Order: sequence, then C-alpha cells, then structure tokens
Amino acid sequence: MTTGFFGLPHLGGTYSVFRTLRPGLAARGIGLRWIGTGAPASRALLRSPWASEMARGTVVAPQESEERSQAAALLDHIGHGGYDAVFVNVLADRVQTNAVRYLDRRVLRVMVVHNITPATYAAATAIRDWVHATVCVSPRIRDDLVARHGFAPERTHVILNAILPPMAKPEAPRGARPPITTQAPLRLLSLGRVEDASKGVLWLPRILRRLDGLPCVLTVGGDGPDLENLRRDCARFGRQVRFLGAVPAERVAAVMAEHDVLVFPSRFEGFGLTLAEAMAAGCVPVASAIRGVTDAVVDDGRTGLLFPVGAPERAALAIQRLIMEPGRLERLSSAARLEAARRFDAAAAAGAYADLLQDLRRHPPAIADPLPLARWRYPGGLGDGGLRRFVPHPIKNLLRMLRERSALALAAAGSGRPGERP
Repeated sequence: MTTGFFGLPHLGGTYSVFRTLRPGLAARGIGLRWIGTGAPASRALLRSPWASEMARGTVVAPQESEERSQAAALLDHIGHGGYDAVFVNVLADRVQTNAVRYLDRRVLRVMVVHNITPATYAAATAIRDWVHATVCVSPRIRDDLVARHGFAPERTHVILNAILPPMAKPEAPRGARPPITTQAPLRLLSLGRVEDASKGVLWLPRILRRLDGLPCVLTVGGDGPDLENLRRDCARFGRQVRFLGAVPAERVAAVMAEHDVLVFPSRFEGFGLTLAEAMAAGCVPVASAIRGVTDAVVDDGRTGLLFPVGAPERAALAIQRLIMEPGRLERLSSAARLEAARRFDAAAAAGAYADLLQDLRRHPPAIADPLPLARWRYPGGLGDGGLRRFVPHPIKNLLRMLRERSALALAAAGSGRPGERP
C-alpha cells in the first residue's frame, strides 16, 4: 500500500508525525512519502534543506506559482503515482488541504487535525465531507469537532502523537543529578518555536523574575519571530539565560537529557510533542494546563506539573517547589520516563494508523463527490481568516486564556474525554 503525506520536511510537530510513522508503517507493508506542491514549497526547501529527508518525498510542480495549476499537478501526481491513500494535515498547506475536495474518490484520504484554533477547525470543517476519516492528535480536538462542528463520532478518531524510539529509549540511563545548589542549579529548558502568540515565550522572563535568588538557569533552544524580543527581555538575567538557536531534530533527545525541567507556557496547543520528548528523557514538564491537550500528555503531580494558562506566578511556584524538594523532582522524572515509553510508542502509533487504513480499505465510508477542477475555489473555512484577522493579538491572547481557564474549570467539574484508539 502506497500513501502520501501532505507536508514538507521541517523542524515542527506536523513533520515529526511523518518521521515517526514512516518506519512503523513500512513494517506493516505501507509506504509513506511526503508531498510538497508548487514554487512556495520548493523555495522553503531551498531555505531549509534537510538532506536526510529529501529522498523520502517529492515537490510536485516546483516552478508553479498559480494555485489551481499546483492543484492540477498534485491531483495528476496522485492519480498516476499509484497512491492508495493520502494524509492531509489540515491547514498546513492551503492548496493541498483544498485539493482533497477534487481528488478521485478511489483514493482514501485521512485528515489529521493538529491544533485547537478556530481557523484550524474552520478548515477541517470545510473538507470534512470529502475525507474518509479524521484523526485528532489529542482528545480535545475530537471533543470539539464532534460536539460543535458536525463530525461523525464513528469517523473521528484520537491517535496521540508518538516519539521516535531513540528518544523513548536512550542508550544510557539518566544519572542521578547532584543536589541543587548555586554550583549545580536547577537546569530549566524552553525548546521549540520562539513565538509568543501560541507558545507564550515572553512569559519566561516573568517566571524567572519570580525565581530571583533561587539556584536555577534557563536554556532557550529554537528560533522564531520573537527571538529578539525574548533576548531583550532576558538581558537583565545575564549568564543565567543562554540561547542555543535552532536545535536539529537529532539533537533534541540529548538536549532534553541535559536539563531537569521543561518550561512550557503555551497559550494553546494541539498536542505538545515537546512534552512527550521531555518526559522520555526524564526532563520534567512544567506546562500550561490546556484541557484535553497537555493534561492528556502530562499527569499533573505524577509525570509533571501543570499551571493555569497565563499564570507565570503559578509556574514559578511549581519550579520553586522542585528546587526545594529535589526528591520530588527525581520521582516525577522517573515516572515521566516510564509513562512516555508506555504511551508514546512509535510502533503503537503506526499500528493504529495502519489499522485505520486497513479498516477504510475494507469498508470505505461514503464521501462527497469530487468537485470538477474547473470549479476550483476556496470555501469559507480556507479563506483569509475572515474577521478573525482583524482582532488584535492582545485581545486574542486574552480570549484564549479565558477560554482555557473556563474549559479547565468545566473539566474539573467532571467532564470526560473519549478513549484513544489502541
């Protein structure tokens, strides 16, 4: 069985899904190749080439800039390339997301939804009737799509993201760290895209201010639009903060293992793969509590610590407790490693996707008729964002924080979550 994965090699969670699933699917007789489309994809790879991944996929129509022509080339590539199924990462690429509405119905298509934003949900809803199944990478996404966006429960599945085996099973066990002192401070880590709107990175200096005088240091790994703003805000801490720049995928596990605590102050997430990677390395997550997302990865008080979104003082308090109670840090670290190996196993995740594909192959559900390419257009959910694009970021951030805190309160009152696909 040959399958295509709509997306390009890049340092991010969407492509990590491809890298994680490919070996496990291959073991089940399912080939998986990434597919990019058009001149924008070609330019992106020229800016950030990833030599080891280039042979595992292709860019269709690399010189083409006109979107309908890109779509035509993509549909022709799939139709003549022997693909039995495709994975569409909703909203990762607008042309590819929309193209599934025009794809031959004989090609199975699985939509993977990676985030909880209104724009992501709008795009998912726009192509809902043209996909055979939807995979949600966290329970929250499935809850939202089924409850509020008309997704059929029997065709909407939860498959948690996984991590590659070398990350889950490092060659050498993590050694016991020395007692926390000024000479051996607690080693904090922030790793990922340095961007405040979703990742909340500009809360990091506020967390550090509340830890003033305590033995801790912070390492920031990654790049992004708010890197210079974060450097400026951290200047007052001097050598207490160091910046690594972008961290190659093959270095992530080692960097995690060199630190004690992952500080993860995100405003919103779809899964939080960095949390799972940190747990596998024994690096204890201290993360924003996002209902059905981070609490589906981190068991608060057992494998890490959660704090309310937008509450740097609560994050600092959690870190302070780990400094004052080093035994607790070691217990959380050990539990996190065991839990990551059990729940985020790459072979198990690939098996869940393989089982889903085989189910769809045996019993393909009815989907909407493909649209003629001559009628190529973008539905509302794949447009320019509508009125949302005019809302200032501070207002969006406030609304997101209030939404997450409200959702957390409702969850505490007893709301459940659907089970994961085995």
